[in-house]
Amino acid sequence: MADLSKYRNIGIFAHVDAGKTTTTERILKLTGQIHKTGEVHEGEATTDFMEQEAERGITIQSAAVSCFWNDHRLNVIDTPGHVDFTVEVYRSLKVLDGGIGVFCGSGGVEPQSETNWRYANDSEVARVIFVNKLDRLGANFYRVVKQVEDVLGANPLVMTLPIGEEDDFVGVVDVLSQKAYVWDDTGLPENYKIEDIPADLVEKAAEYREQLIETALEADDELLMAYMEGEEPTLEQIKACIRKGTRDLLFFPTFCGSAFKNKGIQLVLDAVVDYLPAPTEVDPQPLTDEEGEPTGEVATVSADEPLRALAFKIMDDRFGALTFVRIYSGRLKKGDTILNAATGKTERVGRMVEMQADDRNELSEAQAGDIIAIVGMKNVQTGHTLCDPKDPCILEAMVFPEPVISIAVKPKDKGSTEKMGIAIGKMVAEDPSFRVETDEDSGETILSGMGELHLDIKVDILKRTYGVELDVGQPQVAYRETITQEVEDSYTHKKQSGGSGQFGKIDYRIKPGEPNSGFTFTSTVVGGNVPKEFFPAVEKGFASMMETGVLAGFPVLDVEVELFDGAYHAVDSSAVAFEIAAKGAFRQSIPKAGAQLLEPVMKVDVFTPEDNVGDVIGDLNRRRGMIKDQEAGATGVRIKGDVPLSEMFGYIGHLRTITSGRGQFSMEFSHYAACPQNVADEVIAASKEKDKK
Repeated sequence: MADLSKYRNIGIFAHVDAGKTTTTERILKLTGQIHKTGEVHEGEATTDFMEQEAERGITIQSAAVSCFWNDHRLNVIDTPGHVDFTVEVYRSLKVLDGGIGVFCGSGGVEPQSETNWRYANDSEVARVIFVNKLDRLGANFYRVVKQVEDVLGANPLVMTLPIGEEDDFVGVVDVLSQKAYVWDDTGLPENYKIEDIPADLVEKAAEYREQLIETALEADDELLMAYMEGEEPTLEQIKACIRKGTRDLLFFPTFCGSAFKNKGIQLVLDAVVDYLPAPTEVDPQPLTDEEGEPTGEVATVSADEPLRALAFKIMDDRFGALTFVRIYSGRLKKGDTILNAATGKTERVGRMVEMQADDRNELSEAQAGDIIAIVGMKNVQTGHTLCDPKDPCILEAMVFPEPVISIAVKPKDKGSTEKMGIAIGKMVAEDPSFRVETDEDSGETILSGMGELHLDIKVDILKRTYGVELDVGQPQVAYRETITQEVEDSYTHKKQSGGSGQFGKIDYRIKPGEPNSGFTFTSTVVGGNVPKEFFPAVEKGFASMMETGVLAGFPVLDVEVELFDGAYHAVDSSAVAFEIAAKGAFRQSIPKAGAQLLEPVMKVDVFTPEDNVGDVIGDLNRRRGMIKDQEAGATGVRIKGDVPLSEMFGYIGHLRTITSGRGQFSMEFSHYAACPQNVADEVIAASKEKDKK
């Protein structure tokens, strides 16, 4: 069996356009997996194999490739940068042991890099940093290192220094070995010489080496004491310390280069092998019970343990449904029967493949540490645990963000309705942040997602891959409702119609809950006026009404209900009677409790040239935005603020007009806030109009 210490499962993640896919291409070329590098701007990158990716020059879904470097097997996942596809990054980080965070040499730490960095911190993934695009105008390695400290609050351990910058960038200084790697102008990655450090960098390199050793030795107290007393550690000892510190997230080895110009990638690959953890060195995945609470057990990474694997991605392609699986422990062979812990059903493993972007190699078996795809699994969804039927268990589940924007779609011709249903079914299985529902009143299909680009791509896939032409309606905002006052009220449900009747009386208080608390129910009934066995029915009645509010039919948030008294009838009272009483009580009291409409507010991060700052801020204020912060960078100003989603539709076009095409922005959901009265009135009127139809 394979030696797990020679495995590295890594992901490449960054902000849009920092050069993730180009870096992946260079890694594949260097490791001999491909012979001609494909360029993203020409639509030929190996891992961007969807038509939409090739055309737009962006990555939409994460793609997996395997390659070898210095006798180590690297499973690399290239992830998207756009915030609309963050779920792809999140689920990739969940199953990886290490990562390469790519930052643009001129753009620095951009908004999406912050989000992805936060995800990586949550998943406790060890990372090395690669500052890319140092051949670009305005690139400054030292500024980016400072931003990593200030913006991400991380501790970068500088391992290489750039020789020259912008057009004059020719190579890097390896701080540890104090040698210079200089590439020639052929643009081929293998054409480099190892030379002495250029005279103007000698002092700087020595200074950074001292910093590097001091920081690295923090991982080993004994070596640090010896160093303080003047004893120089060996290269092996320093590397062992860097490896330990990287794994414990004390610091992040930081490299620089230009992926496009093929400079500096070898050192990053060496770092992946030298410093990022093997599957056995990462804290094992916790096991949970059915409620998602940790049981205290873990999935130890070893081929001799029972099988435990996590399905982290579903993909439908020309060969059928593929389920991407990370095996945490045990072995998996062709023909094995495995249990899906989420559904309680067993499935037989027909074919297993190792993925090379959209190519594949057949496998007969796989083991702990592998990332593979299984062909033709029927009922497996993202986040399901696959395990040995004799030893069932559940791995820690994945949590996906709620969609914030939706559009109504209708097929252009009647015949496509069924085709659309099947296609959307497949797409929902592939992407957990994409939801679909049918509006029963209007018969429209509502697609919900993470942003305009997300839904735009989905409509495009339906049209091209599945041949379904759609009429797309206006984007809709996912409003919510809540209450603002406390109300004490009473409600009696009684019905007499021959035979046994129905009776239930409840006295209750309804009051606004803490933000994000959802629905909470307590009962303080004393003296048995409402028997205990009816409490769950009362709670169920109230909870079921939270789905549709009284103002415009949107779900209700943050309500506390306290049942403090009531009455029952020995014969006529039943759980059903109390449930109906609770539903009636909700309808009766919510309007009295100052019902209020809430709207989703987005955290918006706008980048603009300095000349246009006033226009951009004025425009955001007109959109009811609250400006939180402005910071000036080398190439422009970054404005951060909170803006209601309903005001942000079509914003990118407007921003480009104001900034002559140089502005960019990203946004993600922040929180729900009360709507101004005039906006609420419009939404409520529109909902009543819709009900009439």
